[in-house]
Amino acid sequence: MNTEVEKQNIEYKKIWKDEYLKWVCGFANAVGGKIYIGINDDKEVIGVKDVKKLSEDIPNKIHDILGIIADVNILKDTKSDKLYIEIIIEPYPYPVNYYGEYYYRCGSTKQLLKGAALDKFLLGRVGLKWDSVPNPKITVNELSPIALQRFRREAARSKRVDDEVLNDGVEHLLQDLRLLDENTGYLKRAAVLLFYSDPERFFTGAYIKIGFFLKDDADLVFQDEVHGSIMEQIDKTYDLITSKYIIYAISYEGVSRREKPTFPEKALRESLLNCIAHKDYSSGIPIQISVYTDHIVFWNPGILPEQIPMYKLFQKHSSIPFNPDIANTLFRSGDIEAWGRGYRKILNSIFEHKLLPPKLEMMGGLMITYYADVKTQLLEEKVDEKLIKIIEYVRDNENINNSEVQKLLNVSKPTATRLLQQAEKWLEQQGKVGKGTNYIFKWQIQLIGS
Repeated sequence: MNTEVEKQNIEYKKIWKDEYLKWVCGFANAVGGKIYIGINDDKEVIGVKDVKKLSEDIPNKIHDILGIIADVNILKDTKSDKLYIEIIIEPYPYPVNYYGEYYYRCGSTKQLLKGAALDKFLLGRVGLKWDSVPNPKITVNELSPIALQRFRREAARSKRVDDEVLNDGVEHLLQDLRLLDENTGYLKRAAVLLFYSDPERFFTGAYIKIGFFLKDDADLVFQDEVHGSIMEQIDKTYDLITSKYIIYAISYEGVSRREKPTFPEKALRESLLNCIAHKDYSSGIPIQISVYTDHIVFWNPGILPEQIPMYKLFQKHSSIPFNPDIANTLFRSGDIEAWGRGYRKILNSIFEHKLLPPKLEMMGGLMITYYADVKTQLLEEKVDEKLIKIIEYVRDNENINNSEVQKLLNVSKPTATRLLQQAEKWLEQQGKVGKGTNYIFKWQIQLIGS
């Protein structure tokens, strides 16, 4: 057998246990996968006793207990002639349960879905999203006039809603925005979050926390909380960030730091809107924005779609909103862009400010960190000082070549070549190898090609 690295959709087991039906369930509820019986943790084939009987029992148990069909094959290792079993599980469009419990394969782990996670999974299997579920406890007449007025004003500017709809009644507007459930006539959860003055009455944590810190997270100087409808949270939060937090961060260290650059405000607004549109509102956790003297962090309790890994966010990608109804309304109001272009706007903004793209991490949710200057960001990443000088040179001059690296750092041509190779995380080679070769920022190429 090939000693291939174990993939996220493959499991190796030395012997069969009926509890492995939970793994079968998890694969069926996710993207499918394979389980091999008779292989140890070192990917070595050790064989299976009573392989023929087991190859008959396993598919019967999968069908009788899980209600699905899986291919079960007997395979032979070409080196040892030992027999082992392969179980192939296809993804199923409907929920599969193991004695009433729903398992889901996530990464390399098997998770038992409970609470909000189970609710979200079951809704997804019937073609619904969490924000599209009707809420019978709030009527159209109870929605905030201020929030509705804000939408009408911004939508009129965006030209994404017909004037006839904007000038009509609230119910007609909500129907146009697909915020009324067609079957019941009730407001959807999205409508309550967007336009009701106190969404926390139904959805714990439906607000935004902002804090200013000095050295670390234990050194909190002051904080604010922004409550109310999403329509009101957007402007209140952005105004707080730009009129209070960023100014305080710039001026905190006194006159000696007056030259300190600010953060790209267009990018900050885009990140705020991304947090609001893609948050997992079933989590009960607020969006958190942490401001420091030299960086700002947006944290959102949400997850990325499986189709869009993190490294593709700054590339052109399709739009797969976590909350489609909320995202549609924010698009119609002109607050966000469709077709996955929000991160392109971030790139444009940081390029105008001669900064590096923000750092993206998954830390119990999506975290995006902006730094006020290039050197601070690279030092945080423990980048060599010579590479920092090269990257700063490109920031100021848009490109660099081997000869310029030699002069900048007083190094030989081979050393300059090696340093440029080490900078491939940030720089892309342009032109053929030789005198005509220049290096520019990778995200500059992405913007040109977008």
